[in-house]
Amino acid sequence: MSDFFNTLKEQTKQEQNYLLAAPIIQRVFKGEASLEEYASFLVQAYHHVKHTVPLMMSVGARLTDEQEWLREAVAEYIEEEIGHQEWVLNDIAACGFDKETVRCSQPQFATEMMVSYAYDSIARKNPLSFFGMVHVLEGTSIALADGAASNIANAVGLPKKAFSYLTSHGALDIEHVKFFENLMNQITDEADQQAILHGAKRFYRLYGDIFRGLDDEPLFKASAQGKLA
Repeated sequence: MSDFFNTLKEQTKQEQNYLLAAPIIQRVFKGEASLEEYASFLVQAYHHVKHTVPLMMSVGARLTDEQEWLREAVAEYIEEEIGHQEWVLNDIAACGFDKETVRCSQPQFATEMMVSYAYDSIARKNPLSFFGMVHVLEGTSIALADGAASNIANAVGLPKKAFSYLTSHGALDIEHVKFFENLMNQITDEADQQAILHGAKRFYRLYGDIFRGLDDEPLFKASAQGKLA
């Protein structure tokens, strides 16, 4: 078994720092995030989370017979991820916003680009590049989720039910990350490793741009709660 997971972490630190330096993330760390900013984050989360299962299905369909063990792991991921976009919508409703308006809305540019890149890299390059996205989203969630939820709750006074998506990816999800670590350490083909590493670097930048886009294109306005800006 390889130690590819640690290689993946070490060789993507620069890109991870780009994501963590996003102004809105810094405000969350300081307990300064607003209700509208949190709701805007959830809207973009909805627009990429709803693609998780279709993306994983696409990965599974492109694996070879020799990668059947990996297809089984993807199937397990699919079973765990089904319906999570509804959790996000319920959190939006718990914040006092109209989740059906969000369901019918369009993603911001950065979100659409990240989702598009995920589909493209699976279809045009190596389907295992998608695991770079898994590494970024799950790793970021573990690093931020619990602290972000408590800081936002303290800042804007939201109930626990407004944080089901964030808290589900926090400390309780560490076992899930361990599963991913073991999976990555079974990837021994150099081309596959490079595809995952390249994907992770790109997805850190793309995900970081989503957070930066929340400042550039605020989706909710404080004076119009429940309506898209």
